[in-house]
Formats: sequence, structure tokens, C-alpha cells
Amino acid sequence: MGFKKSVSIVIPNYNGKHLLKEYLPYAIDAIKNADTTYEIIVVDDCSTDDSVAFVKKEFPQIKLIANHQNRGFSHTCNCGIEEAQYELIFLLNSDVKLTPDYFDHQWKYFSQPDTFGVMGRIIDMEGDHIQDAARMPKFNGLKLKTGYFYYTDNADDRLYTMYLSGANALIDAEKLKELGGFDEIFSPFYSEDMELSIRAWRLNWKCYYEHRAICRHRLSATTKNYKTPQWVKRVYFRNRFYFHVIHFNAFASFLYYCQITLVDLLPKLLAGQFWLWKSYVELFKSRSIIQQRRSEFKKLMDRHQSNTSIFDVVKNIKDSITDLSIIRFKP
Repeated sequence: MGFKKSVSIVIPNYNGKHLLKEYLPYAIDAIKNADTTYEIIVVDDCSTDDSVAFVKKEFPQIKLIANHQNRGFSHTCNCGIEEAQYELIFLLNSDVKLTPDYFDHQWKYFSQPDTFGVMGRIIDMEGDHIQDAARMPKFNGLKLKTGYFYYTDNADDRLYTMYLSGANALIDAEKLKELGGFDEIFSPFYSEDMELSIRAWRLNWKCYYEHRAICRHRLSATTKNYKTPQWVKRVYFRNRFYFHVIHFNAFASFLYYCQITLVDLLPKLLAGQFWLWKSYVELFKSRSIIQQRRSEFKKLMDRHQSNTSIFDVVKNIKDSITDLSIIRFKP
């Protein structure tokens, strides 16, 4: 294919020396096979496992950024995004193994000026079980979730996805930088990739899924480095709360607060699951920061003359498959 763009590969790392050793060579092979101008940037989030020394010794051609304090996924990726100098930025998790032709089917999406990015099919490290495909959004009350995954065997179809997985997202660098990268309110992890993509959608930039671009993912290879499962759940729910309130108007936010209080918080408190209370408290403590995010994004939407709501985004994605023959499955 003649149409290609230069690529900056950004890989966040936290105590993933063993992952970099195993999977980084596949990323290098894939981007070399793409036959385009590229750079690879590894951003280390203050690892304690000798990752920095390993990269310096084994991959001296790679740009290395070493955080002096552990700041989480969003900040770590943003450091790489800021450093990136090429037309596209490929956000790649250290626990992902790219196939040799991974980039071949993705260039076409960037011939359209309203493309934000594209992600590929994520399958298990062994076998062909699909972990992630195009995501169809669904509201449960006012809680946005993935209704189902879907794909098509027709190579000519272009499928929207609710959001680009932060594990393998190829994104227009100019647009990504205009959005400011990931919102670091979501640190250390969870929901930041969905929130970033919804911001793009609300500016009328499109997120795509390419079924023929395949990579393999090692499940639970990174979050297990963090504290306790209960702490991870608390962060997950807190960030889901943040996401919704950032993108709802005042009335929808009020109804959302009512829903999460009655449906999520009270039943869990009655069941003795007090960890959710901490997520709930953090949401209220962060109200001024959330309002600041809403105001900043409103200014960006005004510059782009957009009034697209999160409800419009969901409708647009659902409407896009009306005339397509898709294969769907549950997450």
C-alpha cells in the first residue's frame, strides 16, 4: 500500500522487564515490516525491577524516559505522547505481542481527516479467543457500558468502536495532543482510554476497529503489580464515577448520582463491602477538578463548533451498523 504515515510507538512500563524482554522484539519486527519512518519510546514509571538498565543495555536505539516517581498509566503515557515527533502515535502495552503484519490494514483509516484512531483485534496469547473487538455502547439506566463486542468478515466495512483500547491504539498525533492525551485524574489506571475516546467522539472524530490487525495479550500481566484486589476495585469504580460525571450535563449528573447511590452504594454497604464508600467519597472530593475538566472541554468543543453529547455518540455508533452484517458476542 502506498499510503503510510510515520509512527511513534509509546510503551508505558512498570516493573515489566520480563514483558519487555519477551514482547518488545515483536513490536520492533512489526514496525520494521511496516516500512515506514518510526521511533519507539519506552516510558518507565519508576520501576524497581531493573527495567531501565535492561532497556538501556539491550535496546540502545529506543528512546527511554524514566519517571522519578510512580505516577500511573495516564501520566506515563502522556510523557511519551509529549515526546513523540511523528504523525501517528501507537499506544502499546508492554504485555502485548504484535503479529508481523499488524500495521498493514490500518493505514487506510488515516486518509480520512476525521479519523481519531484505530485499534486491532486482541486475542489470547495462546489460541484465538477474542479478548477485545469493536465495542457497541449501551446504557444501563445512565451507566455506560459495552453492550457487546462485534466484528465483520467483510474487509470493506469500516467499523466504529466506542473506544480505542489503550493497549493497542494507533492515533492521529495532532488530534491526540490537542486533547492533551489521557486525563491524569484517572491515575493509576482504568477508564482513561474510554474517556479519551469519548472526548474524541464528541469533537466528531471517529474511532475505528480493524479485525485483520491482530495482536496477542497476556491477561492480568500488569495490574497484578498493584496492591490488593479490593484496592483495584475501588479505583475501577471511582474512575467509572469520574467518567460519567465529566461527560454528563447537570441534569443527567443528578440522575446518575441518584442511580449509583441507590443501585451501587447502598446495596454494597448493606452487604459489608465498604470499599465502594471510598470510591464514592473520592468522587465528591474531586468535584472541583471535575468541573474544571468540563469547562476546559467545553471550550475545546466550542472551538470545533461541536455540541455532540455522549448520548449522540452512542446513537451514532448504533446507527452505523444498520446496513452491515456483523458478528456479535458478549464481553
